Amino acid sequence: MSLLSGPPTARHILTYAEDLRGGGVERAQLRLARGWLAAGRRVTLAIEDIAGPLAAELPEGLEIIAPSRLLALPGVVRRLSPDIIFCPGNFYTGIAAWTRLRLGKACPPIVAKMSNAPARADHGRLMHAAHQVWLARHRSFLDHLVAMTPATAEAAARATQMVGRTSVIPNPPAVAIPGALPDLPARFILGVGRLEPQKRWDRLIAALPLLADRTIPLVVLGEGSERGAIEAQILALGLGNRVRLLGHSTDPLPVMARAKVVVLTSDYEGVPGVLREALSVGTPVVSTDSSAAVAEIIDRPDRGTIVARDDAAGLIAALDAWLAPSAPRSEPVPQPGADSAERYLALFDQLVRR
Repeated sequence: MSLLSGPPTARHILTYAEDLRGGGVERAQLRLARGWLAAGRRVTLAIEDIAGPLAAELPEGLEIIAPSRLLALPGVVRRLSPDIIFCPGNFYTGIAAWTRLRLGKACPPIVAKMSNAPARADHGRLMHAAHQVWLARHRSFLDHLVAMTPATAEAAARATQMVGRTSVIPNPPAVAIPGALPDLPARFILGVGRLEPQKRWDRLIAALPLLADRTIPLVVLGEGSERGAIEAQILALGLGNRVRLLGHSTDPLPVMARAKVVVLTSDYEGVPGVLREALSVGTPVVSTDSSAAVAEIIDRPDRGTIVARDDAAGLIAALDAWLAPSAPRSEPVPQPGADSAERYLALFDQLVRR
């Protein structure tokens, strides 16, 4: 049954991004845009740099506007008069605040998605306090907030003081994209994500020499600014023959299906899609407690193990357990979010009617 009632009022949706380098926020944004376009809505993406691995995933019919800087977004909104603005993640809420400030009452409703946890492990005490003050200001420039699980929605609503203006809508699920598989070992550990400080790949690489199986390789799908530091760590530990950095993957699902275990060692996350994607193909997962959502996803011991962020011994023990010959595969867990694009449209229409 359709969630939409009456004629659409959010006929034109404007969203924005910095680039298409391959982050989960932008990937989910493009999946949503594809669904909105399929529903007959007009969707415009304002983006500084259209280049990047995700360019191959741009949906047909998406209108592209390329301002030199996202600070020019208020002018784009004045010119195009969209019905609603979608802010795809925490990183972009500053632009939402700027747009509301410049346009005032002429600004259309702004809906933002909470893509990261309100409390970040990489923040010291002063940065944490400043971040909480910033989050509390969100209620003044956002009309509605979307989180991806109940636990993250509760935390986000409290932090932003937007209780009553927060909804739970998961990201759209990953879909298989036809393509050739890379050359893979017979058995391997898999990491999927950007090569950025947040992901803390150093934890996983440091664990490799200490595993019971001293030969099993690690495959990492992703690209980013930390590649040089990661390569230096691999060299220093003498792991050049055990770690393969394969770069960005358009479709990691087939590689996940071949892996013995998928590992996420981040300091902080929002709702890590990589865990849901791995479980959807029956591959167990090991993750740090980087978000309240992790325990919602790894909700049974046959699906994976959660370890504390700085518990190196716990990470090694979890990996040894899942790499043991007797370790079972988990039953595939269907990804949520098949109707996410439609649920967003129902929310957009409701806000525009008001």
